[in-house]
Amino acid sequence: MSAVEVAAHISGREDGPVVVLSNSLGSDHRMWDEQIAELDKHFRVVRYDTRGHGASPVPAGPYSIDDLADDVIALLDRLGVAKAHIVGLSLGGMTAMRLAVRNPERVDRVVLFCTSPHMPPADAWKDRAGSVRSDGTASIAESVVSRWFSPGYLADPANRTAVEHYQSMVAATPDEGYAGCCEAIAGMDQRAEIGAITAPTLAVAGADDPATPPATLASIVESIAGARLLVVDDAAHLAPAEQPATITPAIIEHLEQS
Repeated sequence: MSAVEVAAHISGREDGPVVVLSNSLGSDHRMWDEQIAELDKHFRVVRYDTRGHGASPVPAGPYSIDDLADDVIALLDRLGVAKAHIVGLSLGGMTAMRLAVRNPERVDRVVLFCTSPHMPPADAWKDRAGSVRSDGTASIAESVVSRWFSPGYLADPANRTAVEHYQSMVAATPDEGYAGCCEAIAGMDQRAEIGAITAPTLAVAGADDPATPPATLASIVESIAGARLLVVDDAAHLAPAEQPATITPAIIEHLEQS
């Protein structure tokens, strides 16, 4: 196993079912802040920083999607958790799909936000990795966050503080960690594998997401038996942060089904 010991933040009910929240490229565990108060009432919530992000170790890249999945399995082992719900956004969703295919015995139910099993062209991700290694994550923070939120959200002065918070989050991501994860995306193609997922799956798309539009999430749903699709209006790539009033109840409803 190629795992590193990722930084984890645990909250909620000590006797609750465990739900693991996996962050996007360029964010950290705080991207789920809008969900925590409600999720804590129902679950034992494990938020972690993907390798190369936040307070987690930053091994030299490139990474692979299996490396990221290994980190989650090692985290579950460290916590003594045999099986957990997995909720992931973008890169976190890619990790969740890999776990559900590769380690089905460790995965209960799955929620996939704004993600894809394949994100070509690979050269674009390799180029971004190179740019970040040379110029730093601060150089891309504004452009990245401009794709995370819908035009209406970005235009509202009331959201300026939140937008700046996320720009700072991207800029604080270690250059090598961000680049290594870009290379994991470049080398990933799970399209032929996700049909093996048996965990009950909810896929959620932001209607205004330019990176992983609703059609991408619909293709995931078509591949996974019994999967359901939710398209959220007035939301882009970081849909849980933009529309928590819609999304948080949807997470809870899906994870509490028997």
